[in-house]
Formats: sequence, structure tokens, C-alpha cells
Amino acid sequence: MSAFGTVFSPEMIVSRFENNHWSTPQFVAADSIVMHPGAHVLHYSSTCFEGLKAFRHADGSIHVFRMDKNVARMAQSSELLSLPNVDTTMLAAMITNMVRRFAADVPNPPGSMYIRPTHIGTEASIGKAAAPSVSSMLYVLLSPVGDYFAGGAKPLRLLLEDNARCAPHMGMVKSGGNYASALQPIMKARAAVQADQVLFCPNGDVQETGAANFLLIDGNEIITKALDPSFLHGVTRDSILTLARDRGMKVSERQLTVDELLERAAKPDCEAALSGTAAVLTPVGTLIHDGKEYQVGTGLGGNTTNALRQALNEIQWGQASDSHGWLTKVC
Repeated sequence: MSAFGTVFSPEMIVSRFENNHWSTPQFVAADSIVMHPGAHVLHYSSTCFEGLKAFRHADGSIHVFRMDKNVARMAQSSELLSLPNVDTTMLAAMITNMVRRFAADVPNPPGSMYIRPTHIGTEASIGKAAAPSVSSMLYVLLSPVGDYFAGGAKPLRLLLEDNARCAPHMGMVKSGGNYASALQPIMKARAAVQADQVLFCPNGDVQETGAANFLLIDGNEIITKALDPSFLHGVTRDSILTLARDRGMKVSERQLTVDELLERAAKPDCEAALSGTAAVLTPVGTLIHDGKEYQVGTGLGGNTTNALRQALNEIQWGQASDSHGWLTKVC
């Protein structure tokens, strides 16, 4: 089976911002894009993207999950990167038109169609290190994906690092540079202690991993960092917290220190998980700190983690009521 995110639809939809307006979106071949070697994005990282999914329901209809939240975050990221303002109505139409065009390729559950809108600065000017690109390209790629847990949900090993994933004022921007800055710490952690990911904890403040938000589940309470500009405001995170409240759980969005995390993790009924679009919720079984390993609860995927992931999947797959209006029917 192909690796997640390596198979693409043969076409993508593209709009360009030039002369202060967006062009009419067009379908083009998805095997390449053309830009000048001096394009702003290639030198000064003026780029942001989103990740969301479309799902096939039992009646054959196709639905996109929480598209409004992803479109709004794309607009926010573009603004914070000083890219041209995104036309949110146009972007939503680009997403739905792409999914509708390739509806036959949307897999049955537990598979889905992964959707990757991307916005890049295209002005050819290597003299603009301190100025934004006045032109840009907005495009949407599709990638059919299978079951993220086809081999089973293996609990992850996280290395706690006293460092930030990215610059504090850039955390809430979904930009490629933030992911690139986390690669070296992750690779070093894998080589040194066989960690799957790094949990960034600058000055003892538990934040996020290189590509996912962190949730601690202690009995009937979920604890996670309160929203601020230093980390990504995950759509899956928000969805899981909403479902937790629906179940009567206490949701605490506040500062979580490394000391408190390790103390709570020692409890037998404690669980930890990473939330993100790809896997929804991935269990965390081991925390590594100052050369010591700390088991989280039983060290296995917990019942609450599994239940919350299943509850969200059932809404996405049309097997449970969409009481929060999260799904947009495409066809």
C-alpha cells in the first residue's frame, strides 16, 4: 500500500493573485507548477497550507469535514504571513469543486480523501527579504488515503524537549517553515531514544509536537494548553474537546507543566494522545524526560482515547448524527 499522502488526483484547481485580484479558478494537471526561480516562496518561505478530509457515506454521498474552520484558518495564516488576502468564498468553492470532480475516487471508510489547499508567494524578487510578495498562487490538491491505523494504533513514544517548535508569534500559522524547524529535533530524538515524536515544552510549558496537538486525559478530565499564538489551533483538537464536553467530561484549557504532566501520567487511569487530521487521535504510551522513561497509565491506548476517536469517526462517516453541523455535503 502507498504511504500516506503520496498518491494524488491527476488534476488540481488553481487561482493566481496578480494585479490586485484573483483569477478565475481553473483545473490543471497536478504534476507540476511553473514559477520563477526568484519566487518569494523559494527564498523567504511565504507559504501556508491546510489539511482536511472528505468522506463517503453509506448512501454514496460525499461530505467534507469542518471546511469552514480550515478555510478560516487558511485566511488567518495568509494574513499573518502578509500574503494576499484569501477570498474565502472562492477557496471553499475550489475545495468543493475539486472533491466533486473526483468524487468517484473518494474511498469508503475507514479511508478518506485528504485535501491540501496551499497558498504561496510567487513574486520574482529576491530583494524582498523584508517585504511581502504582491502576487501569489492558491491551489488545492487531493490525495486518497487509506486507514491510518491499518497496522493497529501503536502507542507513541514522546521525548520532552525544553525548546519551542517555532517562533512564539508564528505558532498559530500553518506554515511549512514551522514543520521544517521541528525536523532536526525529531530526527535526533528518533536516533537517540527511539522516540516517535518530540513534545516541545519551552521553559517547562507543555505545548505540541512537530505535527500534532497534545491532550492529557486524567479520568473524566482533558487537559490541554489554552489557545495562544505560540502553537497551532488544531481543528481536530477543537472537535475532540467539543465531543468530550458532549460526554460530560471536564475540559481544562490551561497551562500544563512538565512536572504536572509526569505526575498525572503515573496514574493507572491516565491517558495521553496526539490529535490531528490524519489520525484523529493517536495514543501516547511513553514520555521520555531527562534520560528517564515514564509510562502513561497502562502504556497502551486507553478507553477514552478510543471512544473519542470512534465518536468523531462515526460523525465523519455518517454513522452518527452531525449535531454540530460539521459536514458539508458535496454530492
